[in-house]
Amino acid sequence: MLSVLNIIVLRFLFRFYNFYLAREKHFARRLRSLIGFTPSNLNIFILAFSHKSNQSEKAYAIQNNERLEYLGDAVLGTIVAEYLFKKYPHGNEGFLTKMRSKIVKRKALNQIGDSMGLDTLLAEYNNTRLSRSMLGNAVEALVGAVYLESGYTGTKKFVIKKILKRYVDVHELENFDDNYKSQLLEWCQKSGKTVSYKLVSRYKADKRDRFKVAVMINGQKIATADDFNKKSAEQLASEKALSILDIHLENNSAR
Repeated sequence: MLSVLNIIVLRFLFRFYNFYLAREKHFARRLRSLIGFTPSNLNIFILAFSHKSNQSEKAYAIQNNERLEYLGDAVLGTIVAEYLFKKYPHGNEGFLTKMRSKIVKRKALNQIGDSMGLDTLLAEYNNTRLSRSMLGNAVEALVGAVYLESGYTGTKKFVIKKILKRYVDVHELENFDDNYKSQLLEWCQKSGKTVSYKLVSRYKADKRDRFKVAVMINGQKIATADDFNKKSAEQLASEKALSILDIHLENNSAR
């Protein structure tokens, strides 16, 4: 069996090789600026940016970032939960849960992936049209790859230093209400209107079910949106409806 010292030496040698001599040394150097270190296993990081739409249809050809995305989702959620638990020692469970949801929800991760410049890496390793959702998936897959390379402690350092402190304004999120369904319902109640949601269609995209939902006010369709989750589609449709209503309200007030 290899001793701890031998493992450390081997990792150092692999990292040295990847940074200076490997065929993918340019990728290794980009990763160093992105995650703060040169990984010893470059393949797992290349896999983190390989989308399933770029791969074989065969069941055994699992050469994409889905499994890393699954792992990264769990690890990221745990790290964010621990970070918030320590940051808000008097925060109750409901507050902490809402804060975590605001940080790790799909829209927020897409924005983080965009700010990190992950689109350039996705474009390099995929021969397919890039969608915004691929950015959030890549963030989770990258976290999963860092976890396999560095363990929980190293991943926590990466997430806090390279993601949370750079791209998440936690104090701004404290007062940010992203429950658009609740906001729309409140507006309708104050205005004496009724709000409801209608499933317009359900279809397949990237081998997954996708839902298109319409938000109705007093039986009239105001906005539609689609997502892989029905509740998320309702939130997106509500956000669009609020935007439209704000425009109408501004127009009315201008008169």
